[in-house]
Amino acid sequence: MSAAAPSKSGFFDCRDSFAATIEALAEADPRIVTVVSDSVGSSKLGNFRKKFPDRMVNVGIAEQTLVAVGAGLANGGKVPFVSAASCFITGRALEQVKADIAYSNVNVKLIGQSSGVAYGELGPTHHSIEDLAWLRLFNNMKLIVPADPWQTAEAIKAAAAHDGPVFVRVSRMAVPALERPEGAKFEIGKAETLVEGTDATIIANGTMVHRAVAAAKTLAAEGISARVVNMATVNPLDEAVIASAAETGAIVTVEEHSVRGGLGGAVAEVVATTNPVPMRILGFPGFVPTGSAEWLFDHFGLNEAGIADAVRQTIARKK
Repeated sequence: MSAAAPSKSGFFDCRDSFAATIEALAEADPRIVTVVSDSVGSSKLGNFRKKFPDRMVNVGIAEQTLVAVGAGLANGGKVPFVSAASCFITGRALEQVKADIAYSNVNVKLIGQSSGVAYGELGPTHHSIEDLAWLRLFNNMKLIVPADPWQTAEAIKAAAAHDGPVFVRVSRMAVPALERPEGAKFEIGKAETLVEGTDATIIANGTMVHRAVAAAKTLAAEGISARVVNMATVNPLDEAVIASAAETGAIVTVEEHSVRGGLGGAVAEVVATTNPVPMRILGFPGFVPTGSAEWLFDHFGLNEAGIADAVRQTIARKK
């Protein structure tokens, strides 16, 4: 499997990693098929279509049909990867996701492409900042938000191996490859600690993880020891890691999602019912305006400076 090529800045598009991984999996498993809604280009599946022309179904711009077709293929013994813009595969097709996939517990892999505010200039109709909140209601659906190309590839492999519904949130925004110890592994439901710390814990996922690592470095220069946890799996959560995070006495979550119902809400449910500590949820407060993703991140404090400031304020609330 070829790795995604970095840009001149050393950042990667995780969609390339998704596409390369699904091609490799399809070579080994004839059950794997893809279902798209005129989203071949945006899903980076052009090469898959060339290699496996009889293993792709394009339903057109019809996300409800997209999900229903995926469910039908799964019932017929296939392993469908159903790929489309996250805002539409969840919001427009939510009833089908609920009834045809989650309730029916079928082996469909939903790939929410260009999630969060990646479509920034297209505005709120294309922002996907509610998807995790909606899907977290379905207890049997695994929810994965990978942070870099390696984790995207590993998440797709894990999704293919899991017998049941999975949602993988893939951003189109370039991110750097994270530093990990040699032999690192990805497992659904297990978080990874990227930076050790004792004064506070930052729990992040997706595009926010490398920003959280940068914030921890800023804080370290001030003598503040901030742990950074990459909570790639939102359902099921790694509750043991959250319990350990609470022992630092302060928790800040950060996500490219609404502050309601996503990673922060999930972590807060665990913290509030086990070991309450001062906590702050960073994300989008509601509908966000039209603008580039980077401008929106800066405007709402989803950057190195904003995360570091939230940690300082949360530590100040310690008893």
